Amino acid sequence: MAEPFAAGSDVRVREVLHGAEWASWDERVVGDDGLVLATVMPDGTPMAFPEHPVPHPWGHLEAWTGTSVLKLRRTHDWYSVWKFFDADGAFLHWYVNFETPVHRTADGVEVNDLQLDIVIAPDGDWRWKDVEHLAPSMTGNRITADELLATLDAAAEVADLLQRDDRWWAPWDGWALADGRIGT
Repeated sequence: MAEPFAAGSDVRVREVLHGAEWASWDERVVGDDGLVLATVMPDGTPMAFPEHPVPHPWGHLEAWTGTSVLKLRRTHDWYSVWKFFDADGAFLHWYVNFETPVHRTADGVEVNDLQLDIVIAPDGDWRWKDVEHLAPSMTGNRITADELLATLDAAAEVADLLQRDDRWWAPWDGWALADGRIGT
């Protein structure tokens, strides 16, 4: 098990594509047991996009805007689970972001977004998002065939969890955005 990050500390999140940093920003740790890392990315979080052969789709942005997000990253999973809040702190929806398994570093984590997502409404209804981006991402060398297969396996796993209402992230249902504003 990894050494946990301290609640209230900041971690650097780096998206890594083809072995090079593609994007980065800071998130605030709200919990970490070494298995599940819970962080918050507040509205207005500055983002950096270093030079990279593949342009980042958010590269035109200077900051994350419009929502604040609680992110739950579980070791070894090919996805993370996000809880979105509007500008007033009201819960909007859950979101499953398919990505490479989180890799912890001394000052944060590294991941790579794999395009596919699931949006889960407050009433539990859910829908796929960005399915149409999977094939172009592979043919454009954005994701590998192995990553695509791992993403599809993880997607089947998450769909099964949602069908059975067996959400490992359910303990975070009552968490409110104000809970994560440690020192901000």
